[in-house]
Amino acid sequence: MAEPRSRVYHRNRVAETLREEIGTMLEGQLSDPRISFCYVTEVAMNPGSKSARVYIAVDGGAEAEEQTVAALVAAKGYIRHELLERLGVRRVPDLSFHVDRSEKFQSRIDELLGRAKKRQKASVPPPASEVTAPK
Repeated sequence: MAEPRSRVYHRNRVAETLREEIGTMLEGQLSDPRISFCYVTEVAMNPGSKSARVYIAVDGGAEAEEQTVAALVAAKGYIRHELLERLGVRRVPDLSFHVDRSEKFQSRIDELLGRAKKRQKASVPPPASEVTAPK
């Protein structure tokens, strides 16, 4: 059965607000040295709005990603408390933090497509009109 449009709209608005508020906290309020430069790319809420997956993009290698996620998991209680005060809602969804690697995958796909285009151009023979006939 399809979910009513109003619930979906409300869930999307709440997810966008959570993304903005958590992003603001990451910029200046959380002072854990394990948190490297990162930003929130997306917040995906479950249909019941009891939990949300927060996707973050981290600058650095795999070690920086692991440390940042560990620090955010450790600060999850503080983040939820701050969201409760800032948003003035009855309850804040349970947060789980995940690394968003979609930009890295996208850049790799673009690189591979560029290579394929170069190979295709190199292997295509010139059109017949450009080939000069022997005299």
